[in-house]
Amino acid sequence: MNKLQGKTAIVTGASAGIGAAIAKELASEGANVVLAARRLKKLNELKNEIAEITNGKVKVIAVQADVSVKNDVNQLVEQAQTELGNVDILVNNAGQMLTATVQSGQVEEWEKMIDLNVKGTLYSIDAVLPSMLSRSTGHIINIASVSGLEVTKTSTVYSATKHAVRVISQGLEKELAKTGVRITNISPGMVDTSLSSDNNWNGRKKLEPTDIAKAVVYAVTQPSYVNVNEITVRPV
Repeated sequence: MNKLQGKTAIVTGASAGIGAAIAKELASEGANVVLAARRLKKLNELKNEIAEITNGKVKVIAVQADVSVKNDVNQLVEQAQTELGNVDILVNNAGQMLTATVQSGQVEEWEKMIDLNVKGTLYSIDAVLPSMLSRSTGHIINIASVSGLEVTKTSTVYSATKHAVRVISQGLEKELAKTGVRITNISPGMVDTSLSSDNNWNGRKKLEPTDIAKAVVYAVTQPSYVNVNEITVRPV
C-alpha cells in the first residue's frame, strides 16, 4: 500500500463502474483520492467504502461535478488543491456511451457524448496541467476505448469521441515529452459495468472494472523516466 503514498489523484466519473474501481485501487496503493461525478450520494458511499478498505489511512473527498461544464472542473481542481495539495494524477474516466447513429439525427445525443467524452477530457487536462508543468511532474490518464480503434454500425459518434481522446493523448505525449508530465491512454474492451450488464458477451466473459484499475496503477507506478503511452485491454 505504499507505491503511491503521499500522492493525490483525481478520478472523474468515479461514482460507479471503472471509475469507482480505479479510485479504490489508487487508494489501496496509498494515494489520497478526489472522487468526482454528478451523483454525490454514490460518491459519498464510495468514500465510506474506501475509508473501510484503507482503515482511514488515506484522505478521500467527494466533489459533485459535471466535467462537461468548465466552471465545475475548475472548482473541482481548486477544491482538490485546497484540501489535499498538488494534484499528481488525473484520471479522465468520465464518459458516456449512447447508440445514436448519424442517420438517426439524434443531435442532442451526439452533443452529450462530445461534451462529456471530448470537452470534459480537455477541460480536466486544462485545469491540472499548469500546476503539473510548474512542478515538472504529474501523470494524466485518459480512458478511451477499443471503440476508438474499431467502429461498428451503431458506434459512429461514440467511436469518434473515443478516437478523439486517443488522439489527444498522442498529441499531448509529444507536446509534453520534455516537461516531466506523463500521459497514458488506456483503451478498454468490453467491461462488465452498468453500461452493459450482461456478463456473458458473445460466449466470453467481459473484463471486470478492476482489470482496468490495475492497468492504471501499473502505468502510474512506473519509475519517473518511464512513460507508458498506450495500453489496450481486451477480454480473451
